Amino acid sequence: MTNYETGHKAEEYAEKCLKKLKYKIVATNWKTRYCEIDIIAERKKVIHFIEVKYRKNNLQGTGLDYITEAKQEQMRFAAEIWIQENNWQREYSLGAIEMTGPDYQVTNFLPVL
Repeated sequence: MTNYETGHKAEEYAEKCLKKLKYKIVATNWKTRYCEIDIIAERKKVIHFIEVKYRKNNLQGTGLDYITEAKQEQMRFAAEIWIQENNWQREYSLGAIEMTGPDYQVTNFLPVL
């Protein structure tokens, strides 16, 4: 399986997890020429911009270890573009879902900011 296929499968599992938690999926793999967001979901009138991080194992660090300050800035930038394009005037948050193992088990789901 390629990295792209693995990432796509992890995002599908993350979507299922979010739906079970009563999130409405607004968009997946939302992209502009400059940025992308893995999952945009809404729950209780709050938009959540979610980065999905999958690691086969934690030998080289957890998925959340790879959400650096630079990645957080990219996430903020992408969220701001989506907010402007969609005239969103309510609350929003940035978050991440960390997954690991062959069964794509969610090991962490938390806000980045």
